Amino acid sequence: MSLSDFISIRDLSVAQIERLLDLACHVKADPAAYAGALKGKTLAMIFEKPSLRTRVTFDVGMEQLGGHSLYLSPDEIRLGRRESVHDVAKNLERMVRAIMIRTFAHEIVVEMAEHAAIPVINGLTDFSHPCQALADYLTMLEIKGRVTGLKVAFVGDGNNVAHSLMFAGALLGAHARVATPAGYEPDRAALLWAIRHSVGAGGSCIASNDPVQAVTDADVVYTDVWASMGQEAEAEKRSRNFAPYQVNAGLFARAKPDAIFMHCLPAHRGEEVTADVIDSPRSVVFQQAENRLHPRRRFCWNC
Repeated sequence: MSLSDFISIRDLSVAQIERLLDLACHVKADPAAYAGALKGKTLAMIFEKPSLRTRVTFDVGMEQLGGHSLYLSPDEIRLGRRESVHDVAKNLERMVRAIMIRTFAHEIVVEMAEHAAIPVINGLTDFSHPCQALADYLTMLEIKGRVTGLKVAFVGDGNNVAHSLMFAGALLGAHARVATPAGYEPDRAALLWAIRHSVGAGGSCIASNDPVQAVTDADVVYTDVWASMGQEAEAEKRSRNFAPYQVNAGLFARAKPDAIFMHCLPAHRGEEVTADVIDSPRSVVFQQAENRLHPRRRFCWNC
């Protein structure tokens, strides 16, 4: 399988996603078999937004494949201010083998990919979080043994995580249910794309303002923070608007008895989720976090 840029889950075919998940399972089971695959190759990592899991998993993934990662902080680049996206792309393409960028505006990643003659990986934008979605569905596959037919309920903000969860679910035949407060729904174009593509895979995608309806009989219950990085000024307002969407024991009980709880982390216990849910035996958040490593290694291997 050959990959170039990875900007969105929508860039992949069903066969490519399935192949990625299958190879991620193999790499996870026997990492030593892939050691040295990236010997002498360097991944530039541009962080406009800081992250624990993105930083560690890309660093470790490159090291385990015999390559090297180079961390570039916001102060070192000041992307679009000190230096244009075009010039950063043209410089890095002559020095490294691939670029991972974690930033705010999705257009920055798109522009970077347009100008760079090397692969560009989206580590996160305000619109999508494709690497997270791969880790999420890898976790579901490990625990449930399948993705097709699973009812995946996302409760909270119709944000980048919700978008990528919908995109991957649509292609893999899951039934995505997204419940948000009014005014915080997923991007309409993203929702329509997921609805349209889910039909061919035997799945479905529904967005509503009813968390109970979304969670009832779900196989997976997923949530995210109410105020993401860059939304701190809205935190108080969001806290009021999202309070009825807290994943607590009462709401989680409406899911199937063997349902699992997922969260992309970091989590705020007592806000979007209660401790008795996220710290319960049915929570798989740390397995989910670990699984961000294995698709990373597969993507880096293709760089």
